Amino acid sequence: MRILRVAQHLYPDTKGGGQYHVHAMSRDQAAMGHDVTVLTTRTDSSLPRVEETHGYTVLRVDPGVSVIGNDVSPAVSRYLWHADTDDFDVIHAHSHLYFATNLAALKARLGDIPLAITNHGLYSQSAPECVFRWYLKTLGRWTFNQADVVFCYTAVDKERVRELGVSSRIEVVANGIDTERFTPEGPESDLIDAEGPAVLFVGRFAEGKRPWLAVEAFAEVLEEYPDAELYLCGDGALREELEAQVEELGIGESVTFLGHVSYDEMPKVYRSGDVLVLPSRAEGVPRTVLEAMASGTTIVTSQLEQMADIVNSAGRTVEDMSAESLSDSLSDLLGAGSESEDQAVANHQWRSTVEDTTAHLESISY
Repeated sequence: MRILRVAQHLYPDTKGGGQYHVHAMSRDQAAMGHDVTVLTTRTDSSLPRVEETHGYTVLRVDPGVSVIGNDVSPAVSRYLWHADTDDFDVIHAHSHLYFATNLAALKARLGDIPLAITNHGLYSQSAPECVFRWYLKTLGRWTFNQADVVFCYTAVDKERVRELGVSSRIEVVANGIDTERFTPEGPESDLIDAEGPAVLFVGRFAEGKRPWLAVEAFAEVLEEYPDAELYLCGDGALREELEAQVEELGIGESVTFLGHVSYDEMPKVYRSGDVLVLPSRAEGVPRTVLEAMASGTTIVTSQLEQMADIVNSAGRTVEDMSAESLSDSLSDLLGAGSESEDQAVANHQWRSTVEDTTAHLESISY
C-alpha cells in the first residue's frame, strides 16, 4: 500500500504526542512493507526538503503564513493538487485542526484518492474554545465528512464527532504506547534529583495545557509537603511567564525546568516521578498519561469525558479545575503512593494501534 501521510509537523522536527504518533506510525508501517511518504511543513530552513528516514520518505515544504499556530501553506496545496492514484493508494491526514487536513479533504472531494483522518482531539490547545466550536460546526464538520474513514481514540470521541453532524464512517482505534519501554521496572533518571515527592508536568507550555495551574497548585502542595519538587518537561511560548510565576511565588528552589527531554529518557523520568499532573482544557488521549501509567506513576488530570475511565483506574480526575482542587488531589495522591492499572495499559498497545489503523486504511484503498 502506498500511503501519503499529511501532517503539519513531524517528530523530531518538533516535539509532541501527535508528532511522535505520525513518525512512529510511518516507521512501523514502512517496516510492515508499505510505501509511506509524509508531507509536512518545514520548521527549520536547515532541514532537508526530502529525506529518507526510518524506512519512510519525508517531504518538507514551506509553511507559508502561520495563523494561531496553523500553517497556511500554498506548497501543501500544490503538492496535493498534483498527487494522483498513480502515486498513492490512500491519503492519511492527521488532525482536523490543521489547514493541511482541510486541503487533504478538498483533494478527496475533487479527486479519487481515498482519505482517512485521525482525530487527535477535537479542540485546539492554542485557539479560544468559542472559535473552535464555530469551526467544528462549519469547516471542521465539512472536513470530517470528506473522509472515507475517521479514526477516534475512544467511543466517547466517536459520539462527540457524530454529534457534530459527521456522517463519515468512524472507527475507534485506541492510542497506544510501547509497553515494552514504559514499565515500572528499570533505571530512574539522573535528571530527577528529589529527596521528597516528585511531581511531573509533561507537555507543551501552551494555553490549552494550562501549565500555570500546575505551578500554582504545586505551591500549595509545598505547604503540606515542603520537600516536594516539581519538574516541568517541555517548552513553549509560555515559558517566560511560567518562570516569572515561579519566581513570584518564591518556589524556585523546588521547581526545575527540564526543557525538552528525549523520548529515550522519558521512561526513566516517569519512573522517577510520583504523580503526573495534566490540567489541560482539552485533549484527545494523551500519550503522556498512558506512558506514565505504564511506568507506575499516579495521574491527576482535568475531568475529560474520554479520559475518565482510564485515569480514574490509576489516579484522579478533577472536575473543578482550580489550583485549590488540583493541589488537594495532588496532596492526597502523594500521600497514597504510586499505582498503575494494568488492564487500562493493556488496552493501549501501540502494536494494536498500528495494525488496526493499517487494516482500516487497506479497507478503503481498493
